[in-house]
Amino acid sequence: MVKRSGRRPSLKYTGRGKGVVNHAGAVLLADVADELGLTGALSEAMSVTRQRRGGHDRGKVLCDLAVMLADDGKTISDLQTLRDQPRLFGEVASTPTAWRTLESIDESVIDRLNTARAQARAAAWASGADPGFYRIDIDATLVGSHSEKEHARPTYKRGFGFHPLMAYLDGTGEALAGLLRPGNAGSNTAADHVKVLDDALFQLPVDPADTEVVMRADSAGCTHVFLDACVERDVKFVVGHELNINIAKVLVDIPTKQWVRAVTPDGMEEREHAVVCELTGQVDLSGWPEGTRMIARREPCHPGAQLTFTDEAGHRFQVCITNLADPDIAYLEAMYRGRGRVEQSIADAKDTGLANLPSASFAINQAWVTTVLCAQDLIAWTRRLCLDGDLAKAQPKRLRYCLFHTAAVVARNSRRDWVHLSNTWPWTDQLLTAFDRAHQIRALV
Repeated sequence: MVKRSGRRPSLKYTGRGKGVVNHAGAVLLADVADELGLTGALSEAMSVTRQRRGGHDRGKVLCDLAVMLADDGKTISDLQTLRDQPRLFGEVASTPTAWRTLESIDESVIDRLNTARAQARAAAWASGADPGFYRIDIDATLVGSHSEKEHARPTYKRGFGFHPLMAYLDGTGEALAGLLRPGNAGSNTAADHVKVLDDALFQLPVDPADTEVVMRADSAGCTHVFLDACVERDVKFVVGHELNINIAKVLVDIPTKQWVRAVTPDGMEEREHAVVCELTGQVDLSGWPEGTRMIARREPCHPGAQLTFTDEAGHRFQVCITNLADPDIAYLEAMYRGRGRVEQSIADAKDTGLANLPSASFAINQAWVTTVLCAQDLIAWTRRLCLDGDLAKAQPKRLRYCLFHTAAVVARNSRRDWVHLSNTWPWTDQLLTAFDRAHQIRALV
């Protein structure tokens, strides 16, 4: 016989709790938006869409939608989570009002919204969110659609939906730009890459002519038109390059002494089995921008890997090109591999509303994508300005569990509303500190 231990408490449940609120920590996101001026800037941007004086401020509605998405909302109707708690979030618009707000956004309004986001970003950087180095990662992803939405098309992976192109800032995770495209849009469409690059540069409070800005992309960004556009905008580039048979022939003849040990993406340690070399003088790069260099990486194929014609003697090769002049090729190759972090940013975007495009209208879905960018920015600024330690690097899922979804009791005392957090919740102190820092942001701008 096994004696049971650790029996759960026997509980009785009632619905008579007073002043209890949920998602108390999500107010932190709204406070950050207010203190950085994002709410006010969105209100100014959306003012051109108002048809009457009364009703909800559409900029506030858009900000509430961004807070809802950052707080793990999936659909427009999830705005009810905020609306049902007016003591925390104030007056929140109804679901039909939120729909009308998104419906009023066209391309010209999106330009105004991007200006509002850039203003808030400048305030965030002035408050301490400036990473000090500027690497823009551009990558595409697939978003499925289960219905005949406007411009939904078959994808190259035999799915059906959309093929948005996104841009993020490495080091902060800020969402700089997002272009919603049909599912059959080309992976290496240069015009789309140039559009996203321009939108991303518009968001940066720094000038590439004065400060080094690096654009990173996989081989989809390796087009002459796009890289020429980078040079015209004083932006450096590090992009993947197709490994063709001519380059492979050069690689297999490289003497062992020319290969140098690769380093980890943070540049702190050497990789035991991976090596890199420069091919600039041994391949034809005359068609690429002046100063373009080619760097190759070689490492053993992992056990069970399906070998290809370019995998010589059990080694796998990867190639990238760059116009950075740094002599340390191991550092440059590690910088290119660091672009892999954008995949996590895109995964976070899908977990913050990108995977659930709400409408049959393409214009409304593009407005939704812009709202997702706002939500990701709010999370990034909250991490950098309000949090310390592991939480300052945590993914949205953990932030929601530890902070945003925290329950509390609201009580009226001394003519003020007080939010009482649990004194046994492990992250209460971090959340209180975060609120204090959020309320000090405006003084730092």
